Amino acid sequence: MNKKDIPTHERLILALDVENVEKAKQIVTDLGSTVNFYKLGLQLFMAGGYFELVEWLQERKKNIFVDLKFFDVPQTVKSAVAGLRHRAVQFVSVHGNDAILEAAVENKGSLKILAVTVLTSLDRKDLDDLGFKCDVKELVLSRARRALQIGCDGVISSGLEAPQLRSELGNNFLVVTPGIRPVENKDDQKRIVDVKTAFGNGADYIVVGRPILQDKNPAQKAEIFQKEISSIFSVSGQKTICG
Repeated sequence: MNKKDIPTHERLILALDVENVEKAKQIVTDLGSTVNFYKLGLQLFMAGGYFELVEWLQERKKNIFVDLKFFDVPQTVKSAVAGLRHRAVQFVSVHGNDAILEAAVENKGSLKILAVTVLTSLDRKDLDDLGFKCDVKELVLSRARRALQIGCDGVISSGLEAPQLRSELGNNFLVVTPGIRPVENKDDQKRIVDVKTAFGNGADYIVVGRPILQDKNPAQKAEIFQKEISSIFSVSGQKTICG
């Protein structure tokens, strides 16, 4: 388990993967102080009003993870990151080769750049289809090692690969883990873990979307996640910081 000085209440990042900004605002309002960190992805970006939502969240003192997985020619990524750093968001995801990551890091300012390793919706068969002949764990480790050498602040990785990342690369970087499923999974996420396993394997943050958003009482469900996270880090001896 990684014991960075991160407020425990902020270790849960809620994925606002919904169809429009109005619904996103309603969810945030309903969740209130239960969630302090939100991930804004491609679905909301295409719906319009993305940066209006960023400003709205900032007014409410929420942390923001811009998950647009920048992947383009290096100069374009460099310019995109430069434009984003003035938005005062916390995290941004970048997906690409060394040159793309270098361009992102060069202009990041106070932004934390998270390099995508292998999407949690991909498994061994998917990598075969994409032409990768290496093992998933090998690919994640290789991409993470290069990203950190370049200067990225952390990686996005499933909890299954997190132990190897920690043992091989240490603790001085962020691991953000999506694909959190507390029960048997039937959606498109393939490389999944539960909350306890994610943090036990070395994650610093978890990203949760559908298990909360699709619950009949999202605020209550989010609180259950928060209580579990709090208990995990209380047992580990880390001071719990809420709110």
